[in-house]
Amino acid sequence: MKALHRRRLQVLAVLALLLAGLALAVVVLNRLDESPLPAHQVSVPATPEVLARGRYLARVGNCAVCHTARGGPAYGGGRAIETPFGLVQAPNLSPHVQHGLGGWTAAQFWRALHNGRSRDGRLLYPAFPYPSYTHVTREDSDAIFAYLQSLEPVDSAREPHALRFPFSTQAALAVWRALFFRPGRSDTLVQQAGTPEQTAQRNRGAYLVQGLGHCAACHTPRNAWGASIAKASLGGGLIPVRNWYAPALDVEAEAGLAGWPEEEAVALLGTGISPRAGVSGPMAEVVFHSLQHWSDADLRAAVAYLQALPQRQAPAAAGPAPEAAALLRGQQVYERHCLDCHGQQGEGQPGAFPPLAGNRAVLLRDPTNLVHVVLRGGYAPATAGNPRPFGMPPFMQTLSDGEVADVLSFIRNAWGNQAAKVDTIAVHRARERGGF
Repeated sequence: MKALHRRRLQVLAVLALLLAGLALAVVVLNRLDESPLPAHQVSVPATPEVLARGRYLARVGNCAVCHTARGGPAYGGGRAIETPFGLVQAPNLSPHVQHGLGGWTAAQFWRALHNGRSRDGRLLYPAFPYPSYTHVTREDSDAIFAYLQSLEPVDSAREPHALRFPFSTQAALAVWRALFFRPGRSDTLVQQAGTPEQTAQRNRGAYLVQGLGHCAACHTPRNAWGASIAKASLGGGLIPVRNWYAPALDVEAEAGLAGWPEEEAVALLGTGISPRAGVSGPMAEVVFHSLQHWSDADLRAAVAYLQALPQRQAPAAAGPAPEAAALLRGQQVYERHCLDCHGQQGEGQPGAFPPLAGNRAVLLRDPTNLVHVVLRGGYAPATAGNPRPFGMPPFMQTLSDGEVADVLSFIRNAWGNQAAKVDTIAVHRARERGGF
């Protein structure tokens, strides 16, 4: 009995040491690349040039979208961000002393972007995309902070987060960060080969796509814990909660730009439309709020980086082909509701309605986006380069789930197209879950 008791004590001691070691590892990993904050605030010179640059960079980062309530003052907070783990409330970024950034320093703001840590040292939830913003340079962080400090203070307190236990705890967040987050720098992003001019442009593009513009936050698949899968960066993924598929940027058959003329790729990002494609859904919002305001040089840098990405083969088609009866029913729906705009042969109308024949958005392995467009309508953003875009009306109240599945199965297999059928259950789920 004594020997058994002694072995149990030894096992408990080993477990205690392991737990202590793991706890220490979590603490250490959460303190990586953190410098002590300066004792005195170092002011950022708010020159017109710095403020203009900060305003531009805030638009590149698309900050106002999350930090502005619908109908509220810019950067005044008040918007709830839905996540698979509950609601995260976006804070007030105006210089209000009590409720905003009025009591912050430039160093504290930099730490929030770079280390994901708030003014008081609390760990921030990654709904604030600091896994991308960690690559933002200190110079750019200071310019954004100076711009935010120049705004009118907004007297608006943040509502408390509404996250489920244990995701609501700092301990769980610390473990998540230990597993999935490491602070980075702009020079840790992928370097591209080429001439010095090409390398500089592509590295700027990497900084925008992977860092400040945080494109990878949507276009990269996530694991069950909501963390981006680093080895599949830009490889396409379902946007949590919104249930839109952000297509792969390294697969030409999805959203890759490798084979595109530069001017067409720049036009797509900057205006939302090009001779080859148009944007809708969440990407239309990004173009409207952010990309249309990027400089021509930055748009070209992003395109250069995306075009230089190593390309992967498109995944094999998933699912069976549609039955002949479904194709016939789908053709009849198409002729009643779609033919006038998209044409007898799916050719579309240049500058107005996109072609469906050979359209890679139509042929995506995952038809989720097509279902959303048919149910809720498809709308390109109004931009300076395309001020009066054409749109597609919603058919949620017009077509049944079966009719939507049939017409999409027909479109995906007509005029030389070939793709798996769309199931009625997929339409039903999209209708129930929403997409906006």
